[in-house]
Amino acid sequence: MEKQKTFNILIIGLVALLLITMIGSVIFITATLSKRFNEAVTPIQNVNDAISSQVSKLLNPTPTVIPDPVTIIREVQSLARLETIQYTVEKVITAEVNQGVFAPFVGDKLLLVAHGYVIAGIDLSDLSEEDLRMKNGVLYVDLPEAEIFVSTLDNDKSYVYDRETGLLTKGDVNLETEARQAAEQAIREAAVEDGILVYAEQNAETYVERLLNTLGYLQVVFE
Repeated sequence: MEKQKTFNILIIGLVALLLITMIGSVIFITATLSKRFNEAVTPIQNVNDAISSQVSKLLNPTPTVIPDPVTIIREVQSLARLETIQYTVEKVITAEVNQGVFAPFVGDKLLLVAHGYVIAGIDLSDLSEEDLRMKNGVLYVDLPEAEIFVSTLDNDKSYVYDRETGLLTKGDVNLETEARQAAEQAIREAAVEDGILVYAEQNAETYVERLLNTLGYLQVVFE
């Protein structure tokens, strides 16, 4: 009886050892196959990634800007401009075409948030000897009229906020350009309406008077 019990334990032990060996073999074989599979698939994935990158570059190419090495100087001009004031202006411009009954099909509409600046002052090159005269110790000065020197958009800050195109059109390619041109004119007009030329003249008189005072002309009258 004792021998039978020992024999049964031995059999159970051998079966358990065999099962452990089989499980270990399966795990080893699975790990080996998985490693070999990954090694085989990785180059294919790399090729797919490379192809995807090339396709992306073809569909969304990075623009290359090459300035022409030849530069032509059209004109050189001496300036004596006294810039006395600058306005920074923001305008919202609406540009649209085909906004009638068929607008949902062929219409095009955009909203442009335009940032720009306007600079004004006086051109001292227009000042002549006749514009300066002394009388009883007082210097009378007739300054040139104030004018706008610069009126332009800041393209880095100007942007299209919204655009709506009809179902049957890709939009007018010139619409944004026309909106920017209109915005530049609108910014200039807004600055003029706000009195930029008046402020430019007042500031010019202040600066010129200080300059003349330092030169010994203590009484200055602007005509």
